[in-house]
Amino acid sequence: MNVAILDYGTGNLHSLAKALALPGVTVRIEADPIAAIRADALVLPGVGAFGAAAERLAPGRDALREALAGGLPCLGVCLGMQLLFDASDEGPGRGLDVIAGRVERLRARRVPQIGWNAIEWAPGDDPLLAEPPAFAWYANGFVCRPRDPRVAIGWSTHEDDRFVAAVRVGRTVGVQFHPEKSGRAGVRFIARWLAGAAVAEAR
Repeated sequence: MNVAILDYGTGNLHSLAKALALPGVTVRIEADPIAAIRADALVLPGVGAFGAAAERLAPGRDALREALAGGLPCLGVCLGMQLLFDASDEGPGRGLDVIAGRVERLRARRVPQIGWNAIEWAPGDDPLLAEPPAFAWYANGFVCRPRDPRVAIGWSTHEDDRFVAAVRVGRTVGVQFHPEKSGRAGVRFIARWLAGAAVAEAR
């Protein structure tokens, strides 16, 4: 299985690549969006600013959006999840418009949120949510506000702000937390996402 991490100038690529490099998985870091979608699965990494990342994505934006709409499995992590949305209060530029909604600043006194936080997961039989992490590691000052709340599969609360911790639309998954920094439960979450992507590839 070939997994591409799209490099649009963010940090934390190598720890994410290490977490993805499970047996049978080849991981490559790819700066070209068009080349990145020539993979079995795509990862949009986190840590960075929305405006700068959106600018880097702009030349391949339509191709990326079409690939995800066509069923390419995708995992967006932190900023990568935010880029799935339309736009952000953090900076200019268009997201991928995969999920309708906007990225807004956390409604809290202590911003950014850095550290561990609990997650409330949606009930159901989604294999991705078999024993999901009860706690995960965050580093974010902005959160996603989807227009359709049904895309949310997990929530966290920082001070008095209950925000979406994870979303799913078809084969596209976004998480505001960093699974690669969330201990064994986070690594298992990545493994389950990879397993689902492999099933999609087999079809």
